[in-house]
Amino acid sequence: MNDTPFNTPPADQSARKRIFKSAAEKAGLPPGALVHVGKEHELGCKISVTQYSKDTLIQREICSITELEQFKNDQLITWLNVDGLSDIDTIESIGQFLSIHPLVLEDILSTHQRPKIEEYDNFLYLVIKDIEIGPDQEFDLQYEQISVLLLANFVITFKEKTDDTFTPIYGHLKNRNSRIRQYGSDYLAYAIIDTIVDKYFAIEEYLDEMLGPLENNVFFNSDTNFLQTIQQIKRNLIFMRRNIAPVRELLAAVQRSGSDLIHEKTFRYFGDVYDHVLRVMDSLDSFRDRVSDMHDIYLSNISNKMNETIKILTIFTSIFIPLTFVAGVYGMNFEYMPELKWRWGYPAIWVIFIFLGIGMFIFFRKKKWI
Repeated sequence: MNDTPFNTPPADQSARKRIFKSAAEKAGLPPGALVHVGKEHELGCKISVTQYSKDTLIQREICSITELEQFKNDQLITWLNVDGLSDIDTIESIGQFLSIHPLVLEDILSTHQRPKIEEYDNFLYLVIKDIEIGPDQEFDLQYEQISVLLLANFVITFKEKTDDTFTPIYGHLKNRNSRIRQYGSDYLAYAIIDTIVDKYFAIEEYLDEMLGPLENNVFFNSDTNFLQTIQQIKRNLIFMRRNIAPVRELLAAVQRSGSDLIHEKTFRYFGDVYDHVLRVMDSLDSFRDRVSDMHDIYLSNISNKMNETIKILTIFTSIFIPLTFVAGVYGMNFEYMPELKWRWGYPAIWVIFIFLGIGMFIFFRKKKWI
């Protein structure tokens, strides 16, 4: 096997080594063709290896595939984490070294996958979406696909970029009395999924804090920016639900799988994460209803203000209609109109105008129209 450096950019000579932004660009390639579909976050691959047992903890970063040989140890749990998917040669070499099916490698590199679980002869393949709030906008969500391969005493994770998603897990591993150090690779896979689901709760709390002030101001706010904010939140809630709902199916499938790779005592932990996902889904449904209510109230508020404006204009029009009628009658060019030559004709017209205006105003006030 070739010794492939991890920081080498992917070659562009062949279709199977290219980076596409969308799955449509990949159309026509044969099944199993290794093409990175998605945003290029990293120029290469950063690979870290963690091995542990009750009494041992080893953490290292490696620079070539051949270094994986020294980590073959059935007495230790091995966690191989790959940050960055743009170096397709490296991903392919890891797949060959660990006998990963080409279709799985294809799905790992295609970052538009739906959260799912696939069971193979000697490993389980899980896909889950990490969600976090972006730094640029008030509620700009960023998604990252995380692929997890669970083998006997071996876990491999593939991430799109380098971040602090797994920092809590590394912290638990440093504690020799932690549960993760006492259990097997199946518990590590659970800890990875649980860590990602816990981030869903952080977004849920942020959303709840964000919606509160918006709900308080919805009755007094007719600014178009308010509507844009509501629409942005509504759109992100749809995307969140689209990426979190399949996690519920994934965890249910894990509990039904009966795989030998997951010990019976670990199934209850997956069941706990399943309950957490249900809570998140309930919260998302509640947020969706709240946002829809705010949207309806905002539109009703705009409609009411428009009706008030039309009402005022209608009242003024109603007051001036009889005045306009009288003015129109005496504006006609007839020769015989006695009032035109009457000495008090002009003041009389003004008296009529004033009384008609005051009378109409009093009438509208009694009707409580103004």
